[in-house]
Amino acid sequence: GIGPDLFQAARDATMEMIDHLERKYGLSPVDAYCLCSVAVDLKISEIVDQPNWVVSAYLPKAVFV
Repeated sequence: GIGPDLFQAARDATMEMIDHLERKYGLSPVDAYCLCSVAVDLKISEIVDQPNWVVSAYLPKAVFV
């Protein structure tokens, strides 16, 4: 997620991860949301480009092994 509001950027990153899990792994939106709530780490990737924040969502691939 990218934007001037840190919290909105975090929401955007999470929603993109949910969409990715639905498309790539065929999870339902509810299952993807639940997985994100327990296994996804949000990280502030960049704050250099003021006033924008870049937030990344990370999910270990080991979850799917």
